[in-house]
Amino acid sequence: MSPTRNAHTEAASGLQDGSAHSERQRFVGLYRAMLTIRNVEEVIQSLFLKGEVYGTTHLCTGHEAVAVGVASVLDEKDRVAATYRGHGHALALGVPPQMLIDELLGRATGINGGRAGSMNVTSLEHRLIGCFGIVGGSIAAATGAALAVRRTGNVAVAYFGEGATNQAYFFECLNFAATLNLPIVFVCENNVYSEYTRTSDLSGGDILSRAVSLGVPAEQVDGMDVWLVRECAGRAVARARNGNGPAFIEAMTYRFVGHSRSDPAKYRPDGELERWKLRDPLKLCRERLMSEGIAPSDLDAIEAEVTSEIEAAAAAALTAPWPAPDSLPSEFKE
Repeated sequence: MSPTRNAHTEAASGLQDGSAHSERQRFVGLYRAMLTIRNVEEVIQSLFLKGEVYGTTHLCTGHEAVAVGVASVLDEKDRVAATYRGHGHALALGVPPQMLIDELLGRATGINGGRAGSMNVTSLEHRLIGCFGIVGGSIAAATGAALAVRRTGNVAVAYFGEGATNQAYFFECLNFAATLNLPIVFVCENNVYSEYTRTSDLSGGDILSRAVSLGVPAEQVDGMDVWLVRECAGRAVARARNGNGPAFIEAMTYRFVGHSRSDPAKYRPDGELERWKLRDPLKLCRERLMSEGIAPSDLDAIEAEVTSEIEAAAAAALTAPWPAPDSLPSEFKE
């Protein structure tokens, strides 16, 4: 015979059921965010090949779980500095896809009035203090932001690739942050390749030990699993927010495309890309959601909706106005 259920146990069960449902819906939202990033990057690549995107582009296809997982634990007044591969970070922080696509097409309706292009997107409204074309530049910018917010309870986040850990910025800023106990989380997106060279061929030792040697607690995480990234980022952000100083995350990920628009990525060993795609962050997230009771048809509907939204945004961007020669976005005017 089952134990008697009283009002208290029923209420507790209801809270647990509600909590589980809420958590599933949270990750449905994260899945949608990753789908949005993937679709935007694919549209940008298509538009670039048609000559509609000027300058260069660095896509983050394959990195989606890192951007979305970390952003999911940030507050509205935290500050983020990203790299030239920053479209996904901008979208994860809430920059509208329409405004990002408009920006990359150089239109006046872009998030920076069509002036930033692909590598320098900025939106203070969405906590993004900038995307930086200089390797390691995001580390310095976020360290400065951490200095500015250290008495507010907010944190700064620096995204950078593993190649940046060979730059002076890396050592100087981690040392500075550790010495001053700054509220900053350093997020290294280790995608195996520093531009066109396998990182193991040009970096001595391991990356985590570099952070630890400078007094910064470090943790490695599977950057293809948004659940694990969110958990790891939650620990790091809580440490920084609670006044315990900086933290370092090495997110192991992989870009499914070349370094930039001109890179066919022929330096990859045969089969490597295919092996990594078996752990596509979208695939892993979809499978996890289905295992937790989300119907495949519901996920199919989300995928179709996101695809339609981004295709419509791309079409609208192509008809958006060009900026006037003497115009500047309002945030840059006195």
